Amino acid sequence: MSDQQMRAADILARRLYAAGCRFAFGMPGGEVLTLIDALEKAGIRFVLCKHENAAGFMAEGTYHRTGAPGILVTTVGPGAMNGLNSVENARQDRVPLIVLSGAIDAHIAQSYTHQVLDQNQVFRPITKETFTLNAKAAHIIADKAIAIATTGRAGPVHIDVPISVAEESAQGEGILCKPSLPVLPAMTADFEKAKTALAAAKKPLIICGLDAVAENAAAAVLNAIETLSAPIITTYKAKGIIPESHPLSLGGAGLSPKNDSILLPLVREADVIIAIGYDPIEMRPGWQNAWDPIAQTVIDITAEPNTHYMHQSTYNIIGDCAASIEALLPHSPVSQTWSNQAPEKAKNALIETFHTHDAWGPAKVIELCQEHLPKDTLATADSGAHRILLSQMWQCEFPRALTQSSGLCTMGVAMPLAMGQQIVEPDRTVVSFSGDAGFLMTLGELSTASELALKTIFVVFVDASLALIELKQRQRQMDNLGVDFGRFDFAAVANALGGHGYNVASEAELIAALSAAQSNEKFTVIAAQIDRKSYDNAF
Repeated sequence: MSDQQMRAADILARRLYAAGCRFAFGMPGGEVLTLIDALEKAGIRFVLCKHENAAGFMAEGTYHRTGAPGILVTTVGPGAMNGLNSVENARQDRVPLIVLSGAIDAHIAQSYTHQVLDQNQVFRPITKETFTLNAKAAHIIADKAIAIATTGRAGPVHIDVPISVAEESAQGEGILCKPSLPVLPAMTADFEKAKTALAAAKKPLIICGLDAVAENAAAAVLNAIETLSAPIITTYKAKGIIPESHPLSLGGAGLSPKNDSILLPLVREADVIIAIGYDPIEMRPGWQNAWDPIAQTVIDITAEPNTHYMHQSTYNIIGDCAASIEALLPHSPVSQTWSNQAPEKAKNALIETFHTHDAWGPAKVIELCQEHLPKDTLATADSGAHRILLSQMWQCEFPRALTQSSGLCTMGVAMPLAMGQQIVEPDRTVVSFSGDAGFLMTLGELSTASELALKTIFVVFVDASLALIELKQRQRQMDNLGVDFGRFDFAAVANALGGHGYNVASEAELIAALSAAQSNEKFTVIAAQIDRKSYDNAF
């Protein structure tokens, strides 16, 4: 069948397949039946989820393993609205997500009001671009959507798909966009000054962010720290860009005051700071103006110009992270940096600060999971107190070993993120870490995990409280209001939905559950019973 004889939905689906997409997630309505049919015919598997928000996060999970854009499919009206949280999360976490929403035909919408709203207008502020599919330009719209979603700082793109347009015969061949080449930095006078400063650095420091991960700059970053003998701090999204067991790695930063008290003095002591793909959207107030771009030389390598004003730099380089840092590095390795051993002292202080001496509690749960799960385990974290502790303690040896919501910092992400990654790599160990409140938000997706026969391990910190909010409430000497809820039997729910459930309250019980989980043929829920005050003074 030639392109001219195909439906517009087929053209769109084929273009997505050509971009590497193999999975789409959502919940169908009559308005998207043609679209789902086209996706399946093109070789893109449609996964039925229980809620569009979770579907968007599952789609993101596939991106982290394949590098291809995730696909969220929603029906008209309430279906599209349900997915908004995951779309804004994709925008803030720089995830290429293609959002396909069903739409009432424009001529019908003039005199028909049921479930009709301006979906393009709703999605416009939270996407890089929004389109309405047109059969005569289906190739072009699909190409534009993919190119915009994946170019520069990646992000979501929305396409409204009217019912009749999806069925309409598509016309026009279109031209596939070619992958863009790395953007090389301009060799200006400022660039040469930055290069000279870097070669003369006595206390160089690298701060690395999610742009570097998205641009696959791991090899260049490793070469940079070893050439410069420079310690490296990462954002949470960039954890694992170099192995965190490396002597120069100082781990992730951004949310923990204890971490900040150790690392920020080191940042202020550095004479040259190289920020590689550092996007401060992940960071909290302590990292606003964390350095002095006049007293220190700060070289900021970014995908887009600085309009956030979280910090300023001495030299701003807009370009590909790997190409830029390689062009800046001196020809010969630098030695004898940090003669006062400050980075080593900071690294030891971090290890001591976040090492647990407790017999039981959230830190012990994290420690035992890392110890008893395979080294190549993929982990996800929900938002909450456990996430701050986990992000400090969980050692990542490769990029994307730990994924989470960092920019939007939304709850309810850990379970679906893990499931999306497990769908791509069914034989790999994937573990999600959730508080009980976040787990309740996505509990219905356990049925999806069961239906798909996923072997994902879901660890839940059960304290019957919004622990982080309750902690802040107590710190401000406020009454306990709106933070407590029931202590539920999540293990029983897991068993009822076809998985395996374990309640654990000791080291021995957790080790046994982790051992069983790695042999189970379906998903496992490990409900770790902890005290709600376990996080006091933890981070």
